[in-house]
Amino acid sequence: MIKRKNIIKIAIDSPAAAGAGTLAKNISKHYNLVYLDTGKIYRLIAFLKLQYPKKFNIKFIKKKIKYLKIEDLKKKTLLSDEIGTEASIIAKNKNIRKVIHAFQINLAYNPPKRYNGSCLDGRDITYNIVPDADFKFFITANVNTRAKRRFKELKVLKRSVTFTEVLKSIKNRDKSDYKRKISPLKKTKDSILINTTKLSKTACFLKIKKIIDRKIKVNGNL
Repeated sequence: MIKRKNIIKIAIDSPAAAGAGTLAKNISKHYNLVYLDTGKIYRLIAFLKLQYPKKFNIKFIKKKIKYLKIEDLKKKTLLSDEIGTEASIIAKNKNIRKVIHAFQINLAYNPPKRYNGSCLDGRDITYNIVPDADFKFFITANVNTRAKRRFKELKVLKRSVTFTEVLKSIKNRDKSDYKRKISPLKKTKDSILINTTKLSKTACFLKIKKIIDRKIKVNGNL
């Protein structure tokens, strides 16, 4: 695979609802990076599985991935707990991961020319998708804070769900993400830990921006 030179590559791993998505979007916008929420790909495939159970197979998935657009991952319907649970199950499938893995790597190393680089967030980005990323971050927050954030998101979408149900769902996702045998969620030694529990969105952004700007200033174009 031919890789674009002199681009910025940012890899972010985090448990569910830690605030990594919002942070990654803001960072991507500021530095003009193509942004990919890799978890949304699994959610999209989970959505397709629930919508087209009879058609759902590797061939079907490959076709959808081939014509996948970043805009397809912005559907609000992908935020439901049902899809989240299904996505966690799908993420354990080796064949599906292989197809998605290729898509993620290509976008990370060959972002569209109009972008200065790429920013990917997910569960195994720092060590499996972009192991040589220029910047690696592990974003986290305590489980109650994460559950409250997800609960608010779902309420805005007018989902009929209780906080207790959301908290249980988050805990189940954590268990699945951390303990799965294939590409589990983990913090690598070279990843910078950012705990967002008591930080505002602006504070998180400024903290990471300072880290990135400092390295760019020292090393010049990456």
